[in-house]
Amino acid sequence: MAYKYEAIAESLRQDIKTGKYAPGELMPDQNKLAATFDTTRITIHKAIQLLIIEGMVYSKRGAGTFVRKDFGLTDTRQETQVDRPLGTTRTNEGKKVTSKVLELEARLPSKREAEQLMIDTMDPVYVIRRTRYVEGKVWAYEHTIMPTSIVTLTKQVLEGSIYGYLEKERGMSIAGTHRLISAAKATEEDVEAMNAKLDDPVLVINQVSYTDDGQPFEVSESHFPYDSSTVVADVQVH
Repeated sequence: MAYKYEAIAESLRQDIKTGKYAPGELMPDQNKLAATFDTTRITIHKAIQLLIIEGMVYSKRGAGTFVRKDFGLTDTRQETQVDRPLGTTRTNEGKKVTSKVLELEARLPSKREAEQLMIDTMDPVYVIRRTRYVEGKVWAYEHTIMPTSIVTLTKQVLEGSIYGYLEKERGMSIAGTHRLISAAKATEEDVEAMNAKLDDPVLVINQVSYTDDGQPFEVSESHFPYDSSTVVADVQVH
């Protein structure tokens, strides 16, 4: 049996999908939603958080909750929900995780990156490229875009866990991520980063990650070698 906040999230999800709340529209405030669903504001907050993590809505302090214009990363490809921990280190807890930093630089974001991160096109971002290793073997090649205003990054930080650094050292509360799973052919960058063969198949995960107030703080694309990657999803039928 679903929790009440999950049922409310599903109701709001359907309202968005059917056009009751249009892209870019301000949704009713949490007090009004609480009255509509005859529940508490805390329950509404948890329901909204689910939609934020899915990339359907975002919240602005002092303004309210809005329907995302692009629904996160959704495009013409099939969207897949996969329940996995955030980050390579958490996914491989208990194992030795290391990183090789291939690039760390700052530049202005593209229009698309600015939209996804909800920042201005004049707000600089980090460009981060890393190869991640688990127990000495290639795990993935990561390409990440992150606003420089969030944190000052160094090569030493990138050689460890970025998420761990943001949470422990900066007190950031990471709520979740919206993911799109697809397949692609290995590029020259994959050859450099993972010693892959050109045009070999790779598993691709694109994601936008959010803090607990709905603010996106990272746009990333990770490539995984086909011969050592699997996708596991648990599906519950209520």
